Amino acid sequence: MICMEEKLRIADKTATGLLIELPDSPSLVTIIGKTGFVMCGFLNMDAAEKLNVTAAVVSGVKSFEDVLKAEVKATTSKARMKGISMPLNEG
Repeated sequence: MICMEEKLRIADKTATGLLIELPDSPSLVTIIGKTGFVMCGFLNMDAAEKLNVTAAVVSGVKSFEDVLKAEVKATTSKARMKGISMPLNEG
């Protein structure tokens, strides 16, 4: 198993990217910001909603760059209140 952590600069903000290669599975990829996170399809949106977190999910990603370019597939209500509903690279 390989784990990678990278500090990312997104516009004028910083975030932490985490990539974990899993056995016999696609990698788990997430980017964590100051007030929320975006994650690959492993994110359980029902659980995120119940926990009242700011979260979005993207799919088909293998890298941090993929996450930033991907179309947001789902968001929690708290994320929508913060305006997260468009592709991440446009906001």
